[in-house]
Amino acid sequence: MTIKKGDKVKILAGKDKGKTGKVLQIFPSRGKVSVEGLNLLIKHMRPRKQGEKGQRIEFPAPMAISNLVLICPKCSKPSRVGYKTVKSEKTGKKKKYRVCKKCKQTIE
Repeated sequence: MTIKKGDKVKILAGKDKGKTGKVLQIFPSRGKVSVEGLNLLIKHMRPRKQGEKGQRIEFPAPMAISNLVLICPKCSKPSRVGYKTVKSEKTGKKKKYRVCKKCKQTIE
């Protein structure tokens, strides 16, 4: 996945097009992401007990990952994400890094 929890993203399509927010949750099996304060839906809750009032609960609904683009923390621009693998000299293990396609800096 190119987007991880805590990343800042910009919405490319939908009712909140052009807005930015922080990723709260990722659903990799469904290819969806929940973004803080965006794509809000309202759920109407019935009263459970007598004398209690019903409620309207707003929550951020998951949206398709294809409708989002990562905002690079270094250059603060929306950009595509590439990958770079680097072999550690000490241990000899390979580590995979995300790379901004605009400024060529590693993300995270």
